[in-house]
Amino acid sequence: MPERVSSAETGVARRDAVLDSAIQVFVRFGYRKTSMDDVARAAGLSRQGLYFLFDSKPVLFREAVERALERDLVVIAEVLEDGRPLQVRLLAAFERWAGSFIGPLTEQTMGTRDFDPALLGPVLDTAPRRFRDLITRAITDEHPTDAADRASTLISASIGVKHQTSSRELYAQSIEIAIDLIVGPRRARGAAQ
Repeated sequence: MPERVSSAETGVARRDAVLDSAIQVFVRFGYRKTSMDDVARAAGLSRQGLYFLFDSKPVLFREAVERALERDLVVIAEVLEDGRPLQVRLLAAFERWAGSFIGPLTEQTMGTRDFDPALLGPVLDTAPRRFRDLITRAITDEHPTDAADRASTLISASIGVKHQTSSRELYAQSIEIAIDLIVGPRRARGAAQ
């Protein structure tokens, strides 16, 4: 017998699908150039249907960014606990956190140069703090006395590298060097990745 799906579950799934479409549109056109009509079209909704779910573009943007960050943090937490060597896990975590915002996804394409960061609310503080906590916890086993300092230094290095590279590949190469310097090189270079 087929399993029944409640209307609440259907509503949540629909809302999540709209948020996924919205983040893609915001990334493609930038915040300022994206209209609610653009998002409605991408999500397969009428404009009125979109406004039924989200009463304004700022609310839609904030929720789309929050959903994307939450999804990244869940994946990062899983990656950091998957049993591979620490350096491999850290590289994967940093590539997920910052690597996707290298190259074509810049301030210019996101339209954030004239964007008010306050629009995103507390997620601007909470998401990076959660990322730092995940990185610190991962480093703690090998460096229990100074894991927080090493994590903060790696995050600072990542920010610098992110703004100085033009591709994900260059970002990955540079952050891998930083990981080796700050946490120590992988013991077995041929470790499965």
